[in-house]
Amino acid sequence: MAEYQATPQPVADPGNTLGIVGLILAIIPCTSTIGLVLSIVAFIISRRAGFQNSKALAGIIIGIAWIVLSVILQLTMGLLSGIFQMGN
Repeated sequence: MAEYQATPQPVADPGNTLGIVGLILAIIPCTSTIGLVLSIVAFIISRRAGFQNSKALAGIIIGIAWIVLSVILQLTMGLLSGIFQMGN
């Protein structure tokens, strides 16, 4: 009688879903910090499992970009309001 071995099932990336959620939240400006954190966690989980998670990497990049833009905007608006108040 022949013995058959079961074919191994393809292993799914454990951080894929979290990477998608992180990317979506990173795109929205008011939730970019949460999206950045989730994307970093998903990226680390995927890397430890041996996968490349490009969605999580994109979420990290977009989240950082939104945070940098918001800091620049806040500093600019603060400086402009200080300049206008000095004129009065």
